[in-house]
Amino acid sequence: MTDMAQQAAPGVAAVAKVETPLRRFISEFLEDKVAVGALIVLGAIVLLAILAPFITPQNPYDLAQVDIMDSRRPPGTASMEGYTFIIGSDGVGRDLYSAILYGLRISLTVGLVAGLIAVVIGASVGLIAAYVGGRTDTLIMRVVDLQLSLPAILVALILVSVLGKGVDKIILALVIVQWAYYARTVRASALVERKKEYVEAATCLGLSHERILFRHILPNCLAPLIVVATVQTAHAIALEATLSFLGVGLPQTEPSLGVLISNGFQYMLSGRYWISFFPGFALLFTIVTINLVGDRLRDVLNPRLKR
Repeated sequence: MTDMAQQAAPGVAAVAKVETPLRRFISEFLEDKVAVGALIVLGAIVLLAILAPFITPQNPYDLAQVDIMDSRRPPGTASMEGYTFIIGSDGVGRDLYSAILYGLRISLTVGLVAGLIAVVIGASVGLIAAYVGGRTDTLIMRVVDLQLSLPAILVALILVSVLGKGVDKIILALVIVQWAYYARTVRASALVERKKEYVEAATCLGLSHERILFRHILPNCLAPLIVVATVQTAHAIALEATLSFLGVGLPQTEPSLGVLISNGFQYMLSGRYWISFFPGFALLFTIVTINLVGDRLRDVLNPRLKR
């Protein structure tokens, strides 16, 4: 029995070593109660957005369910259909509670999809620049420097003016705006990893360049990439709302928090604050929770940047 225990001990120790980094990451993340609360709230926001068709009294973008007689109703008043406008209605009679949840679906989808595509493009370009080096690296980084020197909102405004309105157009514009952030982040990490012994060993073994890049170097660049992706997702949501508020993002027929804020802006001086206030608060609350989670991820994944 003693021999068997001794033989099993190395295996148990190996399992413990594999699980230690993940457990340490979770325990360090959970030490910040504010970040944990933000993560729970963010999960609730995402869940509410997914369940919007089942927990709202109307589809605010179905004309058959909207009555113009219900326009600009204050919070707590009854609608013509009998249900209560919890936080009021907007200028065309849409229930604001329903419109906000449907708007969250579009805003989160735009931020996540644009972020995912930008991560794939930016990470690939950054890896190639660091791995190939030379003129290729110089050319890519000059393009990245040029784009990052321009205000993101200005570039996005020009792009959506050319591409037009629509969810697909705004996603394409956000991808073009954001890929450079990921390219620079991944390149900086890949330059450090490229000089390490495991990359030299993989090269000597004759492994393909694609396998070295995406199976060996990229996994070691994920920590800063995750942090940047979290922050840029919040930035994409805010940027989409800004463009929609200015009238060049999503059309009026598409539910978006930026569109809702824009619709209520003209009623602010008449005292009907709720039309813009509640969508604006939902947008601010969502962005703040994402940033709080991103700040904690930064502190855990890179303790040197811990405040």
